[in-house]
This record gives sequence, C-alpha cells and structure tokens, in this order.
Amino acid sequence: MKTIKSKFDSFRHQTNIVIYGTNTASGRLFDLILLGVILLSVFIVMLETVKGFDIKYHHELIVLEWIITVFFTLEYLLRILSINKPIKYIFSFYGIIDLMAILPMYLSFILAGASILTVIRAIKLLRLFKILKHPKFSSQSIHLKEALIASRGKILIFIYFMLISSIIIGSVMYVVEGEESGFTSIPTSIYWTIVTLTTVGYGDISPITPLGQFIASIVMIMGYGVIAVPTGIVTAEFANNFRKKTVSDKINPCPNCGTEGHNYNAKYCYHCGAVLK
Repeated sequence: MKTIKSKFDSFRHQTNIVIYGTNTASGRLFDLILLGVILLSVFIVMLETVKGFDIKYHHELIVLEWIITVFFTLEYLLRILSINKPIKYIFSFYGIIDLMAILPMYLSFILAGASILTVIRAIKLLRLFKILKHPKFSSQSIHLKEALIASRGKILIFIYFMLISSIIIGSVMYVVEGEESGFTSIPTSIYWTIVTLTTVGYGDISPITPLGQFIASIVMIMGYGVIAVPTGIVTAEFANNFRKKTVSDKINPCPNCGTEGHNYNAKYCYHCGAVLK
C-alpha cells in the first residue's frame, strides 16, 4: 500500500509541476499547448457557423470538437487531482471557466445547439497572463490595476452623472419631438440619448424639429467629453501611481557607495554588492 501511495503522490507531484508550474519548462510548454488548443477550439466553433464549410466538413469538425473536449476534461480532472485544495480550485475563477469550457459539448446530448457555447473557451486565454510573468509585464499590470482601483470612485460618480443626464435629456427629447419623430416613450428617448452620447449613432431614431436637432447637436458634442473623461481619470491615476513608485524606488541608498534606485525588497546593492539591510 505504501508503494502504491508513493507512486500516486509522485504522479500528483509531477502533474502539479506540469499543469501549475508556469516557471518550469514543462509547465510553460503545457500552457503554450493549452493556449494553442483553446485557439483551435474557438476557430472550429467559428467555422461551424459558416454554412458552406460546415456542410462540407461537419463530421470532421464534430470529431475535432470532441477530441478537444476530452482534452479539456482530462485537464480539468488532473487540475483537481494534483492540487492539495481541490475545492478552492473548483470554485475559483479559472476553475469555473474550465468547467464551463467542457459542459456545452456534454449538454449538447440534451439541448440541441448547446455546443455553440464552447466559444466561451476563449476566456481561458486569460491564462496567458500567468505565462507572461516577466517583471516588466507584471509591474505594468500592477500599475494598471492600482490605477483602476484608485479611480473607481470617480468613474462611478461620472457614470451616475451621465445616467441622470441621460434621463433628463431623454425626457426633454420626448416632450420636444414626440411620438411622430420616433420618440415613442421616455425609455426610447433615453436609449437615443445614450446612443448619441456614446457617439454610436445608429440612426434608427432622429429628431426632426429645429429645437430637437439643436439639443441633439449639444448631446453629440457632449459625447466627445464622455469618451475622454474616464480615459483621463484612469490615465491620471496611472501616472500618479507610476510617479509614486519612481520616488519610492529612489530611496534606500547603499551605505557603502551611495547608489540609489533600490526598492524596499532589495537586499544587496546592484552596484557594489554591499548588504543594504
């Protein structure tokens, strides 16, 4: 029994290294193969929607889809088997995505057309961020995350303001234009306002009165500001965080040679090798 247990533990350990070891050669190779299979799966789902191609190669596409599904199923089971806390993985973001990636094909036995939902496997491409663990990519992603968190309050207030503005402008346009211009209700008028503010402009509803056209012109000009404000908020926070990081990196000078630029985690001077802490 001990021999069997040791072999099983060894298998779990090796599987964990391959599947979760993004810093190992085998782990990175597995992740790259996994990303390639995900791209292939998404490409196959796209081809299935092309009627002429699907009619000609329908059987081959289904076979490939099932092969990929079996591959993802084995991957999912091995991830559960090789980790010490499988429940934590199962209910994690990636665990739920991995499960959703394999369910559609099995559900296709019960629900016709459910296999098309396998396109959700494209979300698994987010694992690319785990592969690209280069310090440059990691630091930039951290800066962006911090900027988004720091600016979330301002963005929420901005969205709230734009929502109130859309309700007011939509109500005014409903009164000014009326049903004969396509503004059949206040919700429809609010829909037109949002479409116009975001500079999408479907053209399915348009004002015909001079006053309505004047209001629409103001809304269109406001639309440029709507696009610029959130971008400016995030950019300002990003620059602020980067400036703070740059300043913090200049502290902790070397007591031996005086070289600056060491961060808090640095233990040795990169210039002379002296101990910093």
